Amino acid sequence: MDVEKIRKDIHQKAYNNLKNRIKTFRPSQEKSIKKGLLKGEDLLVCTPTASGKTLIAEMAFLNNYYKDGTKAVYVVPLKALASEKYKEFKKSYPDLKIAISIGDTDSADTYLERYDVIIATSEKLDSLIRHKSPFINRLGTVIIDEVHLLNDASRGPTLEVVITILKKILRKTQFLYLSATIGNQKELTSWLNASLVEDNWRPVRLDKGVHREGTITFYD
Repeated sequence: MDVEKIRKDIHQKAYNNLKNRIKTFRPSQEKSIKKGLLKGEDLLVCTPTASGKTLIAEMAFLNNYYKDGTKAVYVVPLKALASEKYKEFKKSYPDLKIAISIGDTDSADTYLERYDVIIATSEKLDSLIRHKSPFINRLGTVIIDEVHLLNDASRGPTLEVVITILKKILRKTQFLYLSATIGNQKELTSWLNASLVEDNWRPVRLDKGVHREGTITFYD
């Protein structure tokens, strides 16, 4: 699908940003658009690494920001990943105010109210919710990256609490859940009350084989 196809479905400023960077959408991005990405639908996106999940999230928060003036929070499991996304978004969206919140301080961090996109770990977001950080109620887009970590014994409970509370207090907010590996997509989709987007396309072909005595035998 060419970017031109969504011109009437997305805010003009969001469209201008996209068309300057890409020409065509990847399969998962096209499927997400058809599932209601630009209409505020909640989606669980399960596609391989590097298949374009981040851009799906970006299209949502750009459209919601320019249309309604709402904020976005991008939730990641690791501080290193948060720093990576922060640098990436700062470069791609110079007209948006991007913040990163990954510190261990247990506080409301009221300064975050001045920013448009906040990148945070689930543990930090849990703290911000408990302290009633003012930006929470202005969220139009919530992105949960690596959502399969709900099944992680150490991090899963906090992530589950964060999702549950946010869905309860943010009735009109769009939720996007991203993962490269989920074994129970349908069950999770039902619990999240979201539409499932699946695709196997990846930018680099993945071959499986066995290496033995200097020879690799690939599976068909």
